[in-house]
Amino acid sequence: MELKRTAEGEKGFEKVFAFLRERLLAGSLKPGDRLISERELASLLGVSRPIVREALRALTVLGIVEIRDRIGTVVTRPDVSVLNDFFTFALAQQADMLDDVMQARVAIECQAIRLACERANIADFERLQRALAKIGETIDEADAGGMADFDFHRAIVVASHSETLTVLHSSMAGLLTHSHRSRRELVQAFPSMKTYLIDDHRRIFEAVIARDPERADATLRKHFAIGDEYRRRAVVGDIDKSSASG
Repeated sequence: MELKRTAEGEKGFEKVFAFLRERLLAGSLKPGDRLISERELASLLGVSRPIVREALRALTVLGIVEIRDRIGTVVTRPDVSVLNDFFTFALAQQADMLDDVMQARVAIECQAIRLACERANIADFERLQRALAKIGETIDEADAGGMADFDFHRAIVVASHSETLTVLHSSMAGLLTHSHRSRRELVQAFPSMKTYLIDDHRRIFEAVIARDPERADATLRKHFAIGDEYRRRAVVGDIDKSSASG
């Protein structure tokens, strides 16, 4: 009996989730709209009121709805940071998943930089310029430097003015900031990385300012490739001679 109730509960959850998903996609439900009552929703979907109540509570945790006293259940705009937490905890536990995330990052940022070359405005250029200056200022700091690197690449995605790319990039923020910090820690073994980090980001910035999508894309991909090569060298112990002698 317990297994049967569990199966019925899962099926009920799916019905409630599907109900909201389809109406949000169709546009018949929007942020700020109030849902029909629990009784009506349970009757419409053919599930019990406790199942509806539990499903709505789960959706509240996800930030999809909000249950308000004397008003009912209201559709809200989900907080993207929930996705960030999910990706960080779910993906970080899987072996070699960071490499897979980095490949997704390359796809997102390379498309974003092409769009940024077309869509970026003065505010976007200024944001990129501030982030570029911060990279130079924090070149010897792992934590602040890693965040400066992330902020620069984040600014590229924001400058694309693509909400979808921005949400996808934000959902991986926890993993990406960890990656940027790890790269900055390599500076001690590879002093040559200082020039690479500053000059490469400057070239990327100049390509966006010039609104040259081909050059921007190629420069960004080369930037990623050089970073991968430094990580490979770190694994095999091939550090810079100047660092080894120091």
